Amino acid sequence: MSTERAQIAAACQRLAAAGLFIGTAGNVSVRVADRVAVTATGTALGLLTADEVTVVDLDGAVLAGRLAPTSELQLHLGIYRSLEARAVVHTHAPRAIALGLVRDELPVIHYQQLPLGGATPVVPFHPFGTAELAGAVRDSLDGRQAALLANHGAVTVGETLELAVEHALLLEWACGIYLDAASAGNPRPLSAAQQQAVADVSARLAYGTPKPIR
Repeated sequence: MSTERAQIAAACQRLAAAGLFIGTAGNVSVRVADRVAVTATGTALGLLTADEVTVVDLDGAVLAGRLAPTSELQLHLGIYRSLEARAVVHTHAPRAIALGLVRDELPVIHYQQLPLGGATPVVPFHPFGTAELAGAVRDSLDGRQAALLANHGAVTVGETLELAVEHALLLEWACGIYLDAASAGNPRPLSAAQQQAVADVSARLAYGTPKPIR
């Protein structure tokens, strides 16, 4: 999994540059078949190198790497055992944390949130690295690509690492928009009918996909 380990290092550097990772706080993983490449515990994510990524099996046994995997390993493995995700990003992004302190969910306030699966729930607080947190996050992601963790951070998933990273960046952007709007008044979410209308238009126009001029 040398390619995946290098991809994780690059993704961590990108997320750190965007302000979603601070120091050693956060973790990223990619699944290939029954193996998972995951960031090691205690590593500076903005400077992460491929050899600081560990490979484990779905039971958590280390298969490659010189460092112990993240303390949130069970969170990642719990998602892979139950969901179709192939990549997981867990951040301590500041706007995601702030919103999770005051809301029970992030409503859909902009149509760009639709790829996240609708409103993003806030998972009740559980200490990091625990089975309780892993189970609560796994359950909250059923049918969704993102969850906020109360007093903690955020988790996003994707069919690829690139998508999971994009979802993390999108979630942080949406949290920031909501918090900015809330400082001026009561944000107006999109209704279910409005969301469906946007989804219909997006499907018809293949929105977000490059198209040649005809």
